[in-house]
Amino acid sequence: MKYVKNEEPGIQKYRFYIQAAFVLICLWIGLDFYFFAEYLESGGTIDFSARPPGAEAFLPISSLMSLYYFFLSGEIHGAHPAGFFMFIAILSVSFLVGKSFCSWICPVGFLSELVGDFGDKISKKLFKKTLKLPRFLDYPLRSLKYLILGFFAWAIFVSMSEVALKHFLDSSYNIISDVKMYYFFVDISQFALIVLSVLFILSIFITNFWCRYLCPYGALLGFIGLFSPNKIKRNSETCIDCSLCAKACPSNIKVDKVSTVVSDECTSCLNCIDVCPVSETLDVKTFGKKKLSKVKILFIIVFVYSSIILSAMLTGNWQNNISKEEYLELYKVKDKIGHIRSSEDIEKLNKDAKGK
Repeated sequence: MKYVKNEEPGIQKYRFYIQAAFVLICLWIGLDFYFFAEYLESGGTIDFSARPPGAEAFLPISSLMSLYYFFLSGEIHGAHPAGFFMFIAILSVSFLVGKSFCSWICPVGFLSELVGDFGDKISKKLFKKTLKLPRFLDYPLRSLKYLILGFFAWAIFVSMSEVALKHFLDSSYNIISDVKMYYFFVDISQFALIVLSVLFILSIFITNFWCRYLCPYGALLGFIGLFSPNKIKRNSETCIDCSLCAKACPSNIKVDKVSTVVSDECTSCLNCIDVCPVSETLDVKTFGKKKLSKVKILFIIVFVYSSIILSAMLTGNWQNNISKEEYLELYKVKDKIGHIRSSEDIEKLNKDAKGK
């Protein structure tokens, strides 16, 4: 059989540009939120236009609860509507192109890649190879993120009724959770700093340590990605068994050993397709038949995510309904606002709801 050299341009440069663009957007949002925090600290005496809704991207638990509340009530809760729409956008992209959010949009995923690349260079100098955890450690550790996801799923979908959800979403804790999150990092505790430092060091020597083993968000997106109609297919007839695809995979998937990549760890970064030396051997295909070019995949990810965000803006569901005056009042007591309800309180709310 005659093999045709793969001369299709790689997509990694453009993926980097998209990742960098989203990082810059996050930095812009962070700067805006800094000015919002300054406004709150001043007691409203300095001028400030509006709180940046994009900060709600960092409130995934509240967004998940808002989504569940929407299914139960048909109502988009007004405390963090931007987070609700961003969550839908992320789930939509993950269904269409696997766990692509992690390798195309997520700023933590971008940072993990940079740290991992740096760590690979150090490992190769020190140990003459890239370090990987053995299977007997890798598999149990990978289950940790699913255990964390399972806890949140049980706490939200099993233990909370529509009434309990509304009480939480209406609560002072939820409303000001973005402000509390901001001060968690600005006034970071010694313990939190130690934990983040350990995670950073581990990520240097073990690629994507946080993403692979601990991120519940990634666990959810990986699960949804399993049902995506678009998956990477390998043509065994033209494959020359060079194993370059497996070596290039940051998730350690043995792409060269399967006909279809069905893995919760695949982030659709397309590294494997880029390095494949033979044309028409590795491609993303819809239901295993119709080929999707790398440019189309890029377009789907950016278009779907951006369109859902734009729809929130155009329909008036981007800014929340919390006034500056309410934020100022809550800011005064932010340090006294802890976890909003105990399990006993939630159980009582659920019983009251059933009684009605």
